[in-house]
Amino acid sequence: MLRVAVLVSGGGTNLQAIIDAQTAGIIKDAKVELVISNVSTAYALERAKNANIKTAVIRKKDFENVQLWEKSLSDELTSNNIDLIVLAGFMTILSAEFVNKFPNKIINVHPALIPSFCGEGFYGLKVHEAALEKGVKITGATVHYVNEIADGGEIIMQKPVEVLEGDTPETLQKRVMQQAEWDILPRAIQLIAQQTIKGTL
Repeated sequence: MLRVAVLVSGGGTNLQAIIDAQTAGIIKDAKVELVISNVSTAYALERAKNANIKTAVIRKKDFENVQLWEKSLSDELTSNNIDLIVLAGFMTILSAEFVNKFPNKIINVHPALIPSFCGEGFYGLKVHEAALEKGVKITGATVHYVNEIADGGEIIMQKPVEVLEGDTPETLQKRVMQQAEWDILPRAIQLIAQQTIKGTL
């Protein structure tokens, strides 16, 4: 069983999708053992507690510098024997040094079809604003491995979502989450768990 940690900053809808997928048996070979937030008021922490998942709050402002903050994060993950780190609405870019400590063990869900609307500065509603501004007819979501380049790691899974007439960034964000992110993130976790258990990764 793959031991998973989910890193969150906000409401935790993707975390909830993972928890629900565990309950539904979509995720069979992995289990969320830890939820870490860099925001003490994140509702995602409540979702974790409701599902009896261990939580930790590790805020940047409680440390003298980013290196010490990342060390605390790394220590928490290591001490809990975490096999896979899932960034689910974690609004902080991790350093190359941190990422390289966990090669092929960190995944992220991005609300666009990479390589479109990705990289530094493309997060949250900004992604959907850019998609609408460009006039694309299809957008979607991507689950990818995390490396030292923002949104630059190997793609694991993608799912397209139609852009509708009259969409706002908010309506598009909601549809991409419901139709793509909540579907492919749990499936990607199961896929990685299955491959890891079979020893093919």
